[in-house]
Amino acid sequence: MAAHYSRATTRKFRVVAALISVISGAIAAFLLLQFSAADGLRLIDLVLSFLVFLTTMWLCWGAVLGMVGLVRALTVKSVPFSSAPINSKTAILMPVYNEDPATSFARVAAMDAELAETGLSSRFHFAILSDTTNDDVGEQEKLWFAKLIETRDATGRIFYRRRLQNKGRKAGNVKDFIERSGGAYDFALILDADSLMDAGTIVEMVRRMEADPQLGLLQTLPKIINAKSFFGRAMQFSASFFSPIFARGQETLQGDEGPFWGHNAMVRVSAFANSCGLPELPGKAPFGGTILSHDYVEAALLARAGWRVRLDCDLEGSFEEGPENIIEYAKRDRRWCQGNLQHAALLGAPKLKAWSRFVFLQGIMSYIAPVLWVAFLIANIQATATQPEIDYFPPETLFFPVIPSDYTNNALALAFGIVGLLVLPKVLIVVGAVREQRAKYFGGGVDATWSTFVELLTSSFNAPILLAYQTRSVFQVLSGIDGGWPATSRDQEAITFREAYDASYWISLIGIGLFVAVYYFSPSLIWWLSPVGTPLVLAPLVIWKTGQSFQSSTFHVPTEAELPEVVARHKRILSSWEKAGSEGAGLDEVLPADGADKGNAFA
Repeated sequence: MAAHYSRATTRKFRVVAALISVISGAIAAFLLLQFSAADGLRLIDLVLSFLVFLTTMWLCWGAVLGMVGLVRALTVKSVPFSSAPINSKTAILMPVYNEDPATSFARVAAMDAELAETGLSSRFHFAILSDTTNDDVGEQEKLWFAKLIETRDATGRIFYRRRLQNKGRKAGNVKDFIERSGGAYDFALILDADSLMDAGTIVEMVRRMEADPQLGLLQTLPKIINAKSFFGRAMQFSASFFSPIFARGQETLQGDEGPFWGHNAMVRVSAFANSCGLPELPGKAPFGGTILSHDYVEAALLARAGWRVRLDCDLEGSFEEGPENIIEYAKRDRRWCQGNLQHAALLGAPKLKAWSRFVFLQGIMSYIAPVLWVAFLIANIQATATQPEIDYFPPETLFFPVIPSDYTNNALALAFGIVGLLVLPKVLIVVGAVREQRAKYFGGGVDATWSTFVELLTSSFNAPILLAYQTRSVFQVLSGIDGGWPATSRDQEAITFREAYDASYWISLIGIGLFVAVYYFSPSLIWWLSPVGTPLVLAPLVIWKTGQSFQSSTFHVPTEAELPEVVARHKRILSSWEKAGSEGAGLDEVLPADGADKGNAFA
């Protein structure tokens, strides 16, 4: 299994990381305060310095994660997978919600086929847990389930049920399974509808759970696969190249107290059943009702009960798909925003670990930070617009001029420092990848460096647009608007310009309004505003263009050069199913006489 630091070492890392972040924020605030107060200290200067303190501290925390991850990658080595026999029983759960059933069920077929090759398939059952609300999709699920059973000869091993009342959403779906059928299993591997995991990783997870009786949850780091658009492939590259380093930093700081990302993770059924009953929050949505970001809460409850919650980054056979355009990303992010802000009600929950409370605070801050950046932008414009003219000959000095102190170097140091916090970790990751020869899996050192450069430009240009969506999400939640749980759009065709315009014209209007306001009130800030305002004005064009298909050696990742076997198997199975459907009379001919619930022991 992966090597882990002791609890004492983990605490030291946490303290050092927190101190570095706080000190960096304080230095940034001091530099800005000196620069702003050169012509006299005003209340707006104090406000700006406080905002810079918070936002810089937040940026620094992310940079520290990367630095710690680099240290860990260089100093802690993984050990080989175990070959110990397996004595437990595991349920592999795939919750689905208005998904394309053929694509999702073919993933189950691929994983089942891989497990069969290990000779351990009798130790695993699959359960497809449908919360589908569209009746047409629900009927298709029954037909494709029948095809799945036929393909895998899986009666009594692969099950399906559709809830008529999807209380508690995904968390409630898993809870229903645990309450009704969990007693038959030692562990449960929780997936998403777009999840794929290879058999070697699944089996190793079971062995690690068996080897550590106190391990309540084991989380993997999923890699994004099958991306086609520019936006999707940029995210896929980032997830494959940068995320493992940042995740190792998180793995180090969290120790045995998180995280859980809701999928591609294995839980101990008894621990989950006894510890993770989620309450309905008092009041109405968006702050009340069902907890949307349930995974963080379940991890906190497991840690509170004394169970270990661990992330093992060396479990690499874990995959998922990502959004192909900014609109789909923003839709998913809207739900996360509401779910994370709900955690404010749980910060004072009794007996939680201090780290769990900090994770809640981190999640809240991830959506408050964009609002703080917007506040900083507005305050800066206001401060410049109301800045008094310099009086070189104040009455008290008579004929002797007073030259204000020049703190321009402070402002430049602050600007370069903030950019450095964003860029330096990724630059060091590239250097480390070249040095450790990891870059060869990404097309070589030159290609990996170029891809990093393009990703930095892309993320910088996309950032103001995403900031606009996140700020709107926060204000929607604070205004009492419930975003619900929209179905995920997978395998989406390239986005049209009309779709991009309809979803983002308001961002363009904000960008134009900012330029007009700055030109009228603070024209000296025009160039300073341009890196933020230009992407806002061009938002529809950016969303449309980055949502198109992109075939290039840029953003090359290892899974493109050589498909993991479970991914290739999924493609083969899905292709054969679709070919059989197009050549035959239809799926209804493979439906068993006793209905599509054949093999379903808990429907």
